[in-house]
Amino acid sequence: MLPSFHRERVAQSTDIMIEEITHALDSWAPGQTVDLYHWTRALALRIAMRALLGFDADRGEDLHAADEFEEALAFWGRDYLLQTLRGPFSPFAHMQKHRKRLDALIYDEITRRRRSGERREDLMSVLLEATDDTGEPLSDREVRDHLITLLFAGHDTTTSTVTFLFYELLQAPEALARVTAELHTVLGGREPTAEELVAGMPELEAVMDETLRMYPPAWVGPRRAVESFELAGVPVPAGALVNYCSWASHRLPEVFPDPDRFDPTRFTPERKAALPKGAYVPFGGGSRTCIGMRFGQLEIKTMATLVLQRFRLELAPDYDLSIRMMPTLSPRRGLPLRVVSAA
Repeated sequence: MLPSFHRERVAQSTDIMIEEITHALDSWAPGQTVDLYHWTRALALRIAMRALLGFDADRGEDLHAADEFEEALAFWGRDYLLQTLRGPFSPFAHMQKHRKRLDALIYDEITRRRRSGERREDLMSVLLEATDDTGEPLSDREVRDHLITLLFAGHDTTTSTVTFLFYELLQAPEALARVTAELHTVLGGREPTAEELVAGMPELEAVMDETLRMYPPAWVGPRRAVESFELAGVPVPAGALVNYCSWASHRLPEVFPDPDRFDPTRFTPERKAALPKGAYVPFGGGSRTCIGMRFGQLEIKTMATLVLQRFRLELAPDYDLSIRMMPTLSPRRGLPLRVVSAA
């Protein structure tokens, strides 16, 4: 699947992103309150379905696929004891019900593509054409597993990052002023190009990087030790399961002074280059770096750009952020924002 995530291929998704975001923003109006978390989830899933998998996003509209994902993923936010329960009214049964609805959507598309022989320049076509080491094609279950993973990773992490980005940015007037000035200078009101989004707006890039430092969506990662080693005087045998936690490591004060403060200037090009290897890992590291990193970064910056170009937003003064880990970070009560005015 790697070729599908090369820089040039990812850049081709920009038009789909802009089209979907623009359409979603058309329903906003001054005076309205928008739950940015739920709005972004539905939007990001539509983009992932179209740009990554070649789905007609409206085919699953009656299903409300974004809600199905959220309901299924909520299982992992339950207390561990509740997760162990089984039975018709258990959290596990609730998760399975929503999983089956998502599976029906995925398997229907797999069946349709296999019967028609239709192939496109998308990851579903890549998987349908793929073979294993013996030359056998992937089974429907294997294709389904990859597609569910891509849909989850392709929308849930973006939803989290965009939400926390606006939560912090709307409370940091100096950073917000720098970003809006940059958008005006670079774009002057027109739509951004992929090249500008990737490398032409360093202020926006720094805001995204700092958001990912404070709120890494994949905040914990499971690994296995390939050989014995010692860490801080603790011996770790080969084969041991080891979790890294970027939520914790991104808040080490010896690496990031005053770590709980939102400060995008930590990520000027010079300061970012000076970070120790492994200090900043919102997308993992080494050979296990997230395959969709470029896609996610482009989507986050496109959403932030188009929202800030069109509207001025305000955080409710009585809003109290409570974070949920299920399995990605998210605000427990969403993020209600008031649309103050058009930009």
